[in-house]
Amino acid sequence: MRIDPGRRGFLRSAALGGIGLGLGFAPAARAARKVSANEKLNLGVVGVARRGAENLRHVAGEAIVALCDVDDAFLAPVAKRFPNAATYRDFRRMLDRTDLDAIVCSTPDHTHAVVATMALRSGRHVYCEKPLTRTVSECRIVREAARKAGLATQMGTQIHAGANYRRVVELVQSGAIGTVAEVHVWSAAKYGNVERPADTPPVPAGLDYDLWLGPVEARPYHPAYLPGTWRNWWAFGGGALGDFGCHYMDLPHWALGLRACASVEVVDGPPVHAESVPPWLVVRYTYPARGNQPAVTLTWHHGGRRPELLASILPAVEKTVDEEQKPRWASGVLFTGAKGMLLADYTRHLLLPQDRFAGFTPPAPSIPDSIGHHEEWIAACKTGSPTTCNFDYSGALTEAVLLGNVAHRAGGRLEWSDRDLRAPNGPQSDAFVQHRYREGWRI
Repeated sequence: MRIDPGRRGFLRSAALGGIGLGLGFAPAARAARKVSANEKLNLGVVGVARRGAENLRHVAGEAIVALCDVDDAFLAPVAKRFPNAATYRDFRRMLDRTDLDAIVCSTPDHTHAVVATMALRSGRHVYCEKPLTRTVSECRIVREAARKAGLATQMGTQIHAGANYRRVVELVQSGAIGTVAEVHVWSAAKYGNVERPADTPPVPAGLDYDLWLGPVEARPYHPAYLPGTWRNWWAFGGGALGDFGCHYMDLPHWALGLRACASVEVVDGPPVHAESVPPWLVVRYTYPARGNQPAVTLTWHHGGRRPELLASILPAVEKTVDEEQKPRWASGVLFTGAKGMLLADYTRHLLLPQDRFAGFTPPAPSIPDSIGHHEEWIAACKTGSPTTCNFDYSGALTEAVLLGNVAHRAGGRLEWSDRDLRAPNGPQSDAFVQHRYREGWRI
């Protein structure tokens, strides 16, 4: 594997001086630069392909001063579009700069925590893709780092900024369907059901695979892991639940004021695979009562599984297909209340039964339109205005999402202690709650 001279020198000096890599080598904390609303932020972008490319498109109006990616094949063409930006393979070297105001992290899940925490501790605002981290313990550390730093944070649940979610939240909170004690959430996404490859092809030229692995246990390179297939593996991601849970579970978390769950259990799913994520899963979460709102049961389904209730309340769903020959409402959220139900996805919502709500007048909009998910974060960096998916809110959401995978891997119903970050009745779950980094990396 080719290592650039700067990286080689850093490794040598770290070894000689006994300095741990990763966040133990973070630059000293600095006060965030005061930037007026009319000035441009100095941004560094970590991960420039796929989601990184989309995030970069949304922040390109600011001053892009640094670009970082472990793969030259992705970095080189983006660097041509931003000729004034310095380029890096190692995000730690990027954070050595003194002129960075904020960073955008669009790496795979397994490196979110090290990038975000190091940036926060060095005094930079952070936008990070979802889920916020790969493990629950990392998520709590990132949340705490954000709280201490007091900087602008936003997790990449972009659908949160759309008008449809706002209207759904208003309907639920206005009591249109009455008290809600049950929610179903489902996604058509499917990952996993693959075996760890046995062959060891060479690392492609221009890819720093060791840096791509970051803090996780080393394993030989294989194209089965990257660039676009890492969500199949526990080592790097969380499958469909890790990918889409933060998008779809965001809606009930927001509408019902949910935070930490009280318990989580797998209702149905395939046998646990040591390496690969489940291609389908049904997980039941319970959340405690909040004020005058009752306890809530939230059931997650993915991989083609959907709530049985859906077919009975909306038979046409099973008979109608879209132009891609997929069932309508292939992914969505169903709130069941004392007075009716509310079915929603990213862009639509429907009150049920339809005849009961014929002529219904929705409440006047009370949640202001978003200026844009990325734009919220940029404004917050400059003015201190709030973001709607800051790391406190999105961190609690991420922890809940990830616990579904923990329950699958640990087996059995887990009673969750949010304060202690453990399941008192399931100590075997600690192995999947806590992160474990290879030597030289820590947060």
